[in-house]
Amino acid sequence: MTDPGELADAYDDLPETVSGLCEIVSGLIIHVALAERYGIPPDFPMIRQTQPVADRLKLILASFAGPLTVARPPRSRTFGTCRDYALLLCSMLRRRSIPARVRCGFATYIGDDIYHDHWICEYWTPGDRRWLQADAQLDALQIEQMQITFDSANLPRDAFLTASQAWRMARSNAVAAGAFGHGAATGLWFLHVNVYRDLLSLTNRQMSAWDSWREAAPASKVLKADALAELDRLADVVAAFEDGAEQFAVLDEAASRNLMPPWSR
Repeated sequence: MTDPGELADAYDDLPETVSGLCEIVSGLIIHVALAERYGIPPDFPMIRQTQPVADRLKLILASFAGPLTVARPPRSRTFGTCRDYALLLCSMLRRRSIPARVRCGFATYIGDDIYHDHWICEYWTPGDRRWLQADAQLDALQIEQMQITFDSANLPRDAFLTASQAWRMARSNAVAAGAFGHGAATGLWFLHVNVYRDLLSLTNRQMSAWDSWREAAPASKVLKADALAELDRLADVVAAFEDGAEQFAVLDEAASRNLMPPWSR
C-alpha cells in the first residue's frame, strides 16, 4: 500500500523534515467529509475509497501537473480520508528508510466526538528511541478551524489513542465506551472494529475487510464473553509490543486468524 512504484522519483525534492512532509501531504488531498470547507460543491466527483500510494500519486499528478511541492488549488487536489494522508506520509518516510507505520485509533481534536475514529502515521526517532505520531491531514485551514495548538508532526501523547489504548481505557471504565466512535457508530463494538483494523495495519495490512463495518448486521454487533476476552488479550499484546516486547510474530498470527470480520464470513 505504501510503495510509490514507478513514481518514486516524485519524492526526490521533498522537504527534509517531518513537519515539511506533513505540509506537503496536507496540500495534496482533501478529506471528502471536509470538502465543502474548501469550496468544493457536494455534487463534485470525489472518490472516498482508500487507494495504494502508487495509484494515489498517479491521480495527484493527473489532477495537477508539476512537482508535489507546488501548491494546488482545492479542485486540483485528490480526495480521500484520514487514512490516505497517513499512508502517503508513511510512504515518504519509508522511502527515506525511516521506520514508519500507519495506526488506527481515535483523535481527541476532530469533530464533536470526544474520541473520533481516525488514522495517523507513526515514525521512529533514533535519538529519542521512540515512536512519534504525525497527522498529515491537518493543514492551515483545519488547524485554524479546529484551534489546533500542537505540532501536527509530533502529536501530544493524549491527542491520539491507538485502538488498543482506547479499548483498555473503555474496559477499565476510565472512559465510557460510548465516547469512542464514528458518527452514530460508537461503543465497544466500534472499538473492537478499530482494534482489529489497527492490528492488521501493524502487520502491514493497512486495508482489510474490517473496513466494511458499515455493512454489519445488528446481530453481528453483539460481543460475547469469549470475544471480549480475546480483545482484552490482543490489546495487552499490542501494548507489550509498543513497549518493546518481541511480540510481532504473535500479532501477525492473530492478524492472520482475523482477516475476515464476522459479518463477512
